[in-house]
Amino acid sequence: MIGGLFIYNHKGEVLISRVYRDDIGRNAVDAFRVNVIHARQQVRSPVTNIARTSFFHVKRSNIWLAAVTKQNVNAAMVFEFLYKMCDVMAAYFGKISEENIKNNFVLIYELLDEILDFGYPQNSETGALKTFITQQGIKGQTKEEQSQITSQVTGQIGWRREGIKYRRNELFLDVLESVNLLMSPQGQVLSAHVSGRVVMKSYLSGMPECKFGMNDKIVIDKQGKGGASDEAGKSGKQSIAIDDCTFHQCVRLSKFDSERSISFIPPDGEYELMRYRTTKDIILPFRVIPLVREVGRTKLEVKVVIKSNFKPSLLAQKIEVRIPTPLNTSGVQVICMKGKAKYKASENAIVWKIKRMAGMKESQISAEIELLPTNDKKKWARPPISMNFEVPFAPSGLKVRYLKVFESKLNYSDHDVIKWVRYIGRSGIYETRC
Repeated sequence: MIGGLFIYNHKGEVLISRVYRDDIGRNAVDAFRVNVIHARQQVRSPVTNIARTSFFHVKRSNIWLAAVTKQNVNAAMVFEFLYKMCDVMAAYFGKISEENIKNNFVLIYELLDEILDFGYPQNSETGALKTFITQQGIKGQTKEEQSQITSQVTGQIGWRREGIKYRRNELFLDVLESVNLLMSPQGQVLSAHVSGRVVMKSYLSGMPECKFGMNDKIVIDKQGKGGASDEAGKSGKQSIAIDDCTFHQCVRLSKFDSERSISFIPPDGEYELMRYRTTKDIILPFRVIPLVREVGRTKLEVKVVIKSNFKPSLLAQKIEVRIPTPLNTSGVQVICMKGKAKYKASENAIVWKIKRMAGMKESQISAEIELLPTNDKKKWARPPISMNFEVPFAPSGLKVRYLKVFESKLNYSDHDVIKWVRYIGRSGIYETRC
């Protein structure tokens, strides 16, 4: 694994030197200085091999961090450790600079003793480290603190401390989605995908375990026709196919792979539980129908109709449609049925804003654009019409099937927890060619 860790300043002087294995000698320090820091040509590769020794290095401001090894190690793991080391140092003394490193070298050595053991990365969670390494590098002496340290290191729960208590146990879950679309003038979808995040705020006492379920296609197919699939069917959509997803480190991945259930011990406060992406069966909240007609060389007639494609009981907010205009526009006359529209010459666009719009409705805008005569023979490229909005549902069709809380030590159950679930869909790059 990692044989040694060195921290240099921009001159190549060693600020921190920690050797973990006997196969790394003092000459390795000089080799990196000569061949990388003082190299005549700029070294672009983050991995440098010198005399059968590998140097993995990252640079922060004018500080170099180099991990040295003679073994065939996992390069991604080494870089993950180096970046984590930078995060830990930044959490303790702010900006990584030569002055800060010199002022905190005792603390850095103490951190290295905890983070690396014989070259193998151990606990690198800042939350867990701060419970027993203070700013001055003093370890807690009480038995209670020592037992807390042991449980966090061996239990691998660095994101949550024990002993948290709330008078009222609450759990907030937000499904935040961004829908991206490129549509042809004829209404054909050229590309569409949804990027989503599940953000949670947990104010729970003790060390609870949470289980979160959604209408994932694989889960619904496994469970067959009964139970959960009927529940998902009420929403008008059986299930969604998630193309890829990433989770917070608190999620037990083994359970997700085998059972497709998201089980975790939540951090305290706000955190991002997961990210995901879907490309199939997307609900497009709005359809934009453009009509552009050229009247000679000095006039354009534009008509744009927007149609909302969701339940009439729901309301979309913060709607903004940007209709591009040619560079040689001299004046614009706008008529809109709803909202306010204004021509912005600095942006070469007509900006149409609507505060609210219910589902299954339509609205339109008409504009006459006067053009200045020009000698340019190139036709106007007709940039796409873009749209911004916010809707109170998930365009991917994702639904939270259940959210359960289990706490065995304290005397509260799942029914005692107040839960809030909210869906917000926003526009990403939502464009229609005209």
